Amino acid sequence: MESLPVEVVGNILSHVAAARDVVVASAACRKWREAARHHLHSLRFSYADWPVYRELSVSQCEILMTQTILQTNCLQELSICMSSVDEFSAAPVIAWLMFTRETLKSLTYMIQTKPNVNILERCGRHKLENLVWGFACIPTVDPSIQKFPSLVSLSLNRAAVSALDLNMLLSACPKLESLSLVNTEITLSDAQSTMEINSASLKTIFIEGLSVDNIMLEAEKLENLFLRDSTFEHFVLMSKGCLRLLRIDDVSIIQLDIGESTDLLEVVDISVFTIMWPRFYQMISRASKLKKLRLWGLPFDAEEEVMDLETIAVSFPCLSRLALNYDLGDGLYRHAMRGSSLLEKVVVLELGVSTIHDLFAPWIAGILERCPNLKRLVVYGEVSQAKSREDYQVIGRFTTFMVDLMRKFSHVDVKFEFS
Repeated sequence: MESLPVEVVGNILSHVAAARDVVVASAACRKWREAARHHLHSLRFSYADWPVYRELSVSQCEILMTQTILQTNCLQELSICMSSVDEFSAAPVIAWLMFTRETLKSLTYMIQTKPNVNILERCGRHKLENLVWGFACIPTVDPSIQKFPSLVSLSLNRAAVSALDLNMLLSACPKLESLSLVNTEITLSDAQSTMEINSASLKTIFIEGLSVDNIMLEAEKLENLFLRDSTFEHFVLMSKGCLRLLRIDDVSIIQLDIGESTDLLEVVDISVFTIMWPRFYQMISRASKLKKLRLWGLPFDAEEEVMDLETIAVSFPCLSRLALNYDLGDGLYRHAMRGSSLLEKVVVLELGVSTIHDLFAPWIAGILERCPNLKRLVVYGEVSQAKSREDYQVIGRFTTFMVDLMRKFSHVDVKFEFS
């Protein structure tokens, strides 16, 4: 260790990152103290790293954090995740930001202050590239003053902002590629009936915990769209057909319109989703380059709501990974197995149901017959805790069927995931 250059020691401490561990390590000798002061690039304050923070008063936490931060002079990454502590005073927090902003490239700011600290005022016009901002109450945004010329990734968590100021903020970030809105309260003016999000540079957007009637996302370069735990009546995406990944989890949408954005889609991952299914299938069926399709935990009540194997095989000739999990009655089973086209490029297959029944094993067998080049099969299911004699018989028949099936398809690696 004696021969290590001080720059290397600084890199080691930067990988440690956790503030307490950095302080302890830097006390080892003069070289390590020098490395912490002049070559430490990353510093993190979090309960997960040191639970003792919870036992300290707010003022004690502020003093420790101030002393630690002010002993550095080239921080590029600063993470403060202390959301469970009572509100911090604004003065020390502003001091941390003012002291580090000239070199800071990444800031995770998950604390509550009184009064509110406006990151836009403190860190604008500097080198910041990644910002995770929690518990923010974002005031009026002026893009001509509050510019973020280098910001690539922005995440707002449990924040409050108007739709107008959100778009102003996006316009102040000309290089922004990733936007995350998690449990963010977005208010509309009385004159607005549709929430609009506009960005010419955005490539990825993640939305969670949002409930609005109408939303229009205009992002001509968008490649990845993630929606989770949200409710919309009408969701419209306006782009230039760059979308490659669509992931929707626990979302209710009456009408989803992604226009001509499906041509380059490679991944469609849908779970616990409520929508008008025929229209949705018609929309994604144009994705001839699709490589992964996942339809998981979906409620179907009629034939037209089920995407059958024939449609999947014909619509997605490049498909290599297929995952299906939905409950099928006898009539729906026959519809789901319709046709005879093969899924020739599918090499990984995942199949599941909420409760094992007598149609599950024949359904698995029918799909296996349609996948001549399959290499791996994963079977998911749930076994009820309160088992009757009939339940045991169903499980027994399923087990026997699957043993025979595994002998027939001995070249396929089979894995079972049951809960």
